[in-house]
Amino acid sequence: MRPSRLLSADQRRSILLSWFTSAAAFADISPARMSKPTFATRPFPLTTMPPGIPFIILNEAAERFSYYGMRAILMIFMTQYLRDHSGALAPLSQPQAMVYYHTFEMAAYLFPILGAFLSDIFLGKYLTILSLSLVYCLGHLALALDGTTTGLVLGLSLIAIGSGGIKPCVSAHVGDQFGSGNRHLLERVFYWFYFSINFGSFFATLLIPYLLKHYGPHVAFGLPGLLMLLATWVFWLGRYRFAHVPASGKNFTRVAFGPEGWAAIRNLSGITLFVALFWCLSDQAYSAWVLQAEKMDRSFLGFQWLSSQVSAVNPILVLVFIPLFSFVVYPALGRVMKLTALRKIGMGLVMPVFAFCLSAWIERQIAAGLKPNIGWQLLGHAMLTAGEVLSYGTCLEFSYRQAPPAMKSVIMSLMLASIGIGNAITVAVNKWLATHPETAKTLSGSTYYLSFALGLSIAMLFYIPFALWFKEKSYLADAPEAAAGVQP
Repeated sequence: MRPSRLLSADQRRSILLSWFTSAAAFADISPARMSKPTFATRPFPLTTMPPGIPFIILNEAAERFSYYGMRAILMIFMTQYLRDHSGALAPLSQPQAMVYYHTFEMAAYLFPILGAFLSDIFLGKYLTILSLSLVYCLGHLALALDGTTTGLVLGLSLIAIGSGGIKPCVSAHVGDQFGSGNRHLLERVFYWFYFSINFGSFFATLLIPYLLKHYGPHVAFGLPGLLMLLATWVFWLGRYRFAHVPASGKNFTRVAFGPEGWAAIRNLSGITLFVALFWCLSDQAYSAWVLQAEKMDRSFLGFQWLSSQVSAVNPILVLVFIPLFSFVVYPALGRVMKLTALRKIGMGLVMPVFAFCLSAWIERQIAAGLKPNIGWQLLGHAMLTAGEVLSYGTCLEFSYRQAPPAMKSVIMSLMLASIGIGNAITVAVNKWLATHPETAKTLSGSTYYLSFALGLSIAMLFYIPFALWFKEKSYLADAPEAAAGVQP
């Protein structure tokens, strides 16, 4: 049935205007809001904390929950829950699981180099973080839906790309929020940043193993994925409260291959190699120590620990050690010697040696038919945590200061690459043991841990002259005032 008459042009315009006005009111897109404010491209001129810091801290806590929750159950999932495509159980052997685990850790901490180039040359830190966070979410989805080797490889690959790519950008993005007026708060914020990492890690390491045991891998991997999605949303909410330092583009090449860039890369590459040996030992607390805990008496302080929950002591100790070291240990040491960043890093490198000697003793007790209490391994975690606060916590702020403004993310990625290189060493050793049974017999049990402790002890002999030779510099994303944008 045709209409009796057509609407006039004025009537059509009136209806369209009415519809647009109603839609704009519903979506909160009034003409005044149609022109969006531009992003600030320099730090806000403040003497107080930058307004974007709470969004970064909340984002980091949720993201770390997702990462460490997934990582806490990875060894148990691969050795007890993994299935083939017919649905039958097809778990990996211990050496195979060690290779998978440390290959993933290696990739997650080497991909920061690619993420840093993407950030510093093309997209800038904000867009790099936002886009790769979505890749990260897809990785968790793959792990939650597919419990086979295919899902495992696909999920871990996507998480390594997403997590690895955003790592150097997030820490550099923190530093970019500070200018001349509030640079004195930078070290404190990096410690709060590190605090948020461990806050998320602690709860994830307690909760996710429980979910795996009682609800299975779909729920256990699914919840970290939801937290990663929440982290991405929180980061997006703070977009107008950040200083968005733009990508350097062609200027990056000029700086990176200039005298300052080469000097920064050369100097921090040396530190990277030494700190890599720290992580070669320390990250085995989440693989070899988990399997060792399966053979121990896990009743401690009236609580029956799951083997994959023991590492939860690491983040809670970090939360205790950061203020303890800042307000007690460092001032006390400062009264007897000048406590530089390089000296803190050196003291941190020694701690895994003691922890692995303790692990070797635990292995000897197990080999003798005894069942040592998990409290001994908790003591080992305390040693590793002390080393982590001294070395990694210091490296965050130290590496940022050593980086020229045009290549902050790339320089931060060098520090993160130390974790990847350390895990690559562990992968190489365990691949060798998996294919050489005679060598595996020689390096089994306590000898395995003592060999790693000896390697780090030898490295420390070379670190001392290196630290004495190192010449420090300090660069900040400094500016007298913020660019045009939304003011705090």
